[in-house]
Amino acid sequence: MMILDSILYNSDIERVTKSLNWLECKNNKTFFITGATGLICSAVVDVLEYINVSRNLGWKIIIAVRNIDKAKERFQKYEIYSNLSLFKYDLTDDFEIPDNVDYIIHGAANAFPAIFSAYPVETLTGCINGLKHILDYTVIHKDTRVLYISSSEVYGILHNDEAIKENECGIIDILSPRSCYSIGKQAAETLCTSFVSEYNSDCVIVRPGHIYGPTASEKDNRVSSLFMYSAAKGQDLVMKSNGEQLRSYCYCLDCASAIIVSLFLGKKGEAYNISNRNSICTIKEMAICYAKVANVKVIYDEPVTNEKLSFNPMLNSSLNSEKIERHGWKSVFSKEEGFYHSVLICKDLIEKY
Repeated sequence: MMILDSILYNSDIERVTKSLNWLECKNNKTFFITGATGLICSAVVDVLEYINVSRNLGWKIIIAVRNIDKAKERFQKYEIYSNLSLFKYDLTDDFEIPDNVDYIIHGAANAFPAIFSAYPVETLTGCINGLKHILDYTVIHKDTRVLYISSSEVYGILHNDEAIKENECGIIDILSPRSCYSIGKQAAETLCTSFVSEYNSDCVIVRPGHIYGPTASEKDNRVSSLFMYSAAKGQDLVMKSNGEQLRSYCYCLDCASAIIVSLFLGKKGEAYNISNRNSICTIKEMAICYAKVANVKVIYDEPVTNEKLSFNPMLNSSLNSEKIERHGWKSVFSKEEGFYHSVLICKDLIEKY
């Protein structure tokens, strides 16, 4: 069973899409989406396609991925609409973006902490190289808008407990290989604004918080994904810290709707936090939510050295969502409901796969 066979997941897509009924969308637009089988961008494809079909907008969606077979399987349900096409893409290689693309959503990147630790060079350079190629396209194609998916990790360590606003900046240890991701994302954001300044490119940036949901891979070792799959399998949740770190959790489909609002309404050259104001909590509180859904325990264990190296050092990465909310966006799912749906959908996928 694939995720688009899930009745609950499809219901969630419909629900979040209806929350965007106020959003004005133009007909006959073409979208180019990188990282389209990942946690965030696969949900973006699902929401865009639902908007397209329900409103008969005539959109074309180009799914840019490394693994074509994986993409065919993930989006097989949409074959009947004939508006999706697959594009072989790797951010480490040169590639030709098709002409007449109206919107590019760039979400391809090394995203797992384990990969940061194992491949810090590739993680950092990948943030820049793939984006540079996309931004070069906008120098010639002036009507193309790029949305770059950055990260809350660009803020570094701030010594307060307040939700972080877009104009704040903390400390990042530049000599730590783990910083390859956060500094790579920072550099990529500066590259975006540099193209805006020098070439008048049309680019907007989003900074998602801690995104979770059933679109995550089982290989994803971020704690929210680990706990989701453990809970779905009926396994106890193993905490490797005291869990007091404060995070902005956001269900993948809420994140997708925020990206779409930012794509259409965001101001050129600016960044927008993606955070559910009703889902800011500690890692421990998140674990308790998952454990309650699955009727399992939360247990504690000491992390080994390799695990420590991949930890996010930010004690507070809660994000202030007021800026994007001023554009009319609001979340649909509470943390309790989002965690609950994630476990139920993953459990169904695991049992029926």
